[in-house]
Amino acid sequence: MIYLLPLLSVILGYCIALILKPSNKKSLKLLLAFSGSFLLSLTVLHLLPEVYESAAHTHEGHDHDHSHNNPVGIFIMAGIIFQIILEYFSKGAEHGHVHVHGDQHLHKMPWLLFLSLCIHALLEGMPVSHHHDMAWGIAIHHFPIAIILTAFFINSGLKKPAIMLFMLAFAAMTPLGTLVSGQLEIISHYYTEISAIVVGILFHISSTIIFESSEGHKFNLAKLLVIILGVILAYFL
Repeated sequence: MIYLLPLLSVILGYCIALILKPSNKKSLKLLLAFSGSFLLSLTVLHLLPEVYESAAHTHEGHDHDHSHNNPVGIFIMAGIIFQIILEYFSKGAEHGHVHVHGDQHLHKMPWLLFLSLCIHALLEGMPVSHHHDMAWGIAIHHFPIAIILTAFFINSGLKKPAIMLFMLAFAAMTPLGTLVSGQLEIISHYYTEISAIVVGILFHISSTIIFESSEGHKFNLAKLLVIILGVILAYFL
């Protein structure tokens, strides 16, 4: 199930965009807001405490000062910075911020966008091998992104086989990250550090989604309600 959820969410989003061609931007923005709050809550309530607890066990019995240079905090900040770098190449596709300027069309695969999204999705999948609840958060996060990305590619004239290849590869990255994390000893050895980096990535992504999912960054009642719903559901998961 932890492999199937993120995979199927992207495939379902791709199919919905391809067949139904949803055009209601308000509904998509509310779905994005829900996914952002759900993912942020899962990160704060579940993954973040686990990362700090794991770091505490790792350093148990060792003499180390409690200065401002907390190693977990450094890796979380590294994750935030790394995600900002990825977004320089992906143009913010990870949080649904993609659009075509005027008559701009894509005549070939946007490789920088593709590689950035794949790296992002691969890293997101790594903590899932130890923390299965995160599969739900990533699946709900990827669902509206898949709809928006597919619609973007269709509207910008990318050929359908290229769109399908892009979305299938994107869908496979998170399960691949989960599989690699569970199988490779070197990744297991650095699980705490990698998870801290992913926490930083998810912090940046989810908070950006919440504040970008309405015009002018204004909170309305519907958006506030779906954000609260996302927090509550994540708490009880």
